[in-house]
Amino acid sequence: MSSQAQAHHGEYKVVGGKLVVADLTVEDGTITAANINGDFFLEPDEALEDLNAALTGLPADSTHGTLRDAVVHGLRDGAEMIGFDAAAVAIAVRRALGHASTWADHEWEILPPLDLPIATNVALDEVITRDVAAGRRRPTLRLWDWSERAVVIGSFQSLRNEVDPEAAAEHDVTVMRRISGGGAMFMEAGNCITYSLCVPVSLVDGLSFADSYPFLDAWVMEALGRVGIDAHYKPLNDIATEHGKIGGAAQKRLAGGGLLHHVTMSYDIDADKMMQVLRIGREKISDKGIASAKKRVDPLKRQAGRSRAEIFEVMMTVFAERYGARRGELDADTIARAEDLAREKFLTDEWLQRVP
Repeated sequence: MSSQAQAHHGEYKVVGGKLVVADLTVEDGTITAANINGDFFLEPDEALEDLNAALTGLPADSTHGTLRDAVVHGLRDGAEMIGFDAAAVAIAVRRALGHASTWADHEWEILPPLDLPIATNVALDEVITRDVAAGRRRPTLRLWDWSERAVVIGSFQSLRNEVDPEAAAEHDVTVMRRISGGGAMFMEAGNCITYSLCVPVSLVDGLSFADSYPFLDAWVMEALGRVGIDAHYKPLNDIATEHGKIGGAAQKRLAGGGLLHHVTMSYDIDADKMMQVLRIGREKISDKGIASAKKRVDPLKRQAGRSRAEIFEVMMTVFAERYGARRGELDADTIARAEDLAREKFLTDEWLQRVP
């Protein structure tokens, strides 16, 4: 006996583009009717029939790639999608079917800054992301704080190519390797604004890595705007203003279904000390249109004229307003598990030297 037909509704707003809506009917695990609509543009008009026909008959558990390819191959020759594409249709469909999620589908928690050793901060990224993936914790925005001077290098960076060991020792710099890729971060106490987003990977289902960065950081662009900074993304993962780079993002997608996304922005960086500790070569800045790495990063303090604590507060306020997030606090058990992981992994030479 066949199951009852069920209606499903999903929406996706293309980053920098238009809204795509999927209204679907599903019966016996199959899409039996599809109605794709939105404020996009599509030529010719009849191509809308192609979109709907391409989706009809597909399994309701189809992957994003299967849905995207069905749309691509289903459109008539010469059809033009404006303000959206086949990938956007697939995301809207996956959201309608419950395989992809939106910000509004989750209850969010904000963890305000808490002064912790840099190794504990790095370990917390892994612990909390795994907890979110396992359903033990709400998706979380966590703001970092620390008292030591540190360099945190990307998972795939060569330690000797990135850090000058003599300068690091002279300036009492703790060197740590994180689980995500990306570049090295020079992090003196009070001179950076760093945060982590620990989310289910369903939130970025169907998004490319390039698109997921601005998608996950749209809220912080609004927060920066509120303190007088007009920021934008420079692909792949730099956050910049007209005056220069102010920060960068990195990600790690875990096998268990969790996504770590974190950002470090320069608040009041000591560029001279950074240049002594980090080996920033000419190749690194060759496509930046500047002559010196020292001029590459422009601090938030100069541009915003606000205290670091004030910027943190604006960030938390904007995130709460946009996503209904509530402030919480790190519990002792989570901190203890992070401290254990730091000792077992992040503080070991084996991990630090994994790319010598």
